[in-house]
Amino acid sequence: MALYRYVKAPPAALHVRRKPKELSFVLMGLGGVLLLWALYPILSFAVTSDALFSQIVTPVAESQKIIKPASFSPVAFAAVDGDASTPTANADYSNANLWYPTSPQKHIITPVNTYSLSIPKLKIVNANVTIGGDDLHASLVHYGGTGLPGQYGNAVVFGHSTLPQFFSPTNYTSIFSLLPTLKTGDEILVDYDGMTYKYTIYEMVVLDSTDLSVLEQRFDDSYITLVTCVPPGTYWKRLNVQAKLNTL
Repeated sequence: MALYRYVKAPPAALHVRRKPKELSFVLMGLGGVLLLWALYPILSFAVTSDALFSQIVTPVAESQKIIKPASFSPVAFAAVDGDASTPTANADYSNANLWYPTSPQKHIITPVNTYSLSIPKLKIVNANVTIGGDDLHASLVHYGGTGLPGQYGNAVVFGHSTLPQFFSPTNYTSIFSLLPTLKTGDEILVDYDGMTYKYTIYEMVVLDSTDLSVLEQRFDDSYITLVTCVPPGTYWKRLNVQAKLNTL
């Protein structure tokens, strides 16, 4: 008769540490918040743009002389269905020459090829503007061939924008991100060739990216137009902030 008996013990239960369900809901909620954080500026602009910005450009009286800039062959754009104004999918809009390919800027020689621009409401102080420049990462760009500050004509200045959350008044990749928050009556200051010029905003207009009316020159007074892409973080449309020189 056996004195001992060996009995195999049942396998120990595997203890799998499960992540609490609450963590999944927290992560999903966080993802939703981040998505809303990124999309809200675009959606809110799309909802309000018709009421706030989509206006007809103020008609110019026949007595006011308008000259459209000369057109040259488009550069760095690909024709799509015969339309040379259609940008390539990977167009680099940090190059100002690609914004209006059917009317490229003129590289003119001026005694002063840079000046500074300030927008007190946005805390933009003495931002550098390059006349006929092309790199929007390095400065704002005064579109070559448009009027000069303080003189008769319309000075057209381009600037980059991105989501408003990333706005910085000293970073040229986001410097115009809050341009849609400006209102008529706000001021733009320009220091050019030793003189300071004060412009007052009188109109804000959203136009198609191919609309060249912003480059038209009217010589009844001195104007400046600030241009950036909207809705924020996209290249769909162009916001034109138009201002007129204050006169004593």
